[in-house]
Amino acid sequence: MSIRFYKSYTPGTRSRVLSSFDDITKSKPEKSLIRKNHRKKGRNNRGVITIRHRGGGHKRKYRLIDFRRNKYNIEAKIVSIEYDPNRNARIALLHYKDGEKRYILHPNTLTVGDSIISGSQSPFSIGNSLPLDEIPLGTSVHNIELIPNRGGQIVRAAGTSAKILAKEGNYVTLRLPSKEIRLIRKECYATIGEISYNDAFLVRSGKAGRSRWLGRRPTVRGSVMNPCDHPHGGGEGRAPIGRARPLTPWGKPALGAKTRKQKKVSSNYILRRRS
Repeated sequence: MSIRFYKSYTPGTRSRVLSSFDDITKSKPEKSLIRKNHRKKGRNNRGVITIRHRGGGHKRKYRLIDFRRNKYNIEAKIVSIEYDPNRNARIALLHYKDGEKRYILHPNTLTVGDSIISGSQSPFSIGNSLPLDEIPLGTSVHNIELIPNRGGQIVRAAGTSAKILAKEGNYVTLRLPSKEIRLIRKECYATIGEISYNDAFLVRSGKAGRSRWLGRRPTVRGSVMNPCDHPHGGGEGRAPIGRARPLTPWGKPALGAKTRKQKKVSSNYILRRRS
């Protein structure tokens, strides 16, 4: 995986760093695995903006990703590695021996022509999906289930992986990419290896226009607003916040305030909070 640094031909290329896309082997998606994708642009059922700074952008088709990996004990071959506009990770197209096609998140180091399989007692190799109880300690895994048979819900971003630290009773202890240490049921499935495209965090758009292509609208600082629009607004010239701490536009604490619910049921499974 590699990225491309641009020379300063224009103001837009001065700080631009993008993927070189040299890992992509196919440009058009599999027709049977795409669906139309209505994007809400940050609005609720009444058309009111509830999430700011979203809207516009290029039209996207949604690729159906197999997070469950529930086609057990049937070997599949990687046919292509493709770009997905709906996530920063790459996706891989699988052709199963019975003729079915599915997309999965592309595990690092796997190439076109490699074979993978999922199910209990599957071989211990990158890309295979097994119950956590059958994966050795110290192994890096991704696409991890939180509830058995629901499908992978965590560790799905580009370049991420979790590490298996311990096994005790009905639970397996994992260290997540956020450094949180958490217990997960041993029956839950996970995929061996790290997700590809670990240079995703280095990408820099270089200009505002590319953010608009991706559906991100401009963000305005609260300090340049009027007092009626933001708690940080008002004052003469470049004024400080004027409050004891930074606040959101609605007066709630911002920049470091914890927002997790105190009585969340899953808190019992967290051994160490994320840093």
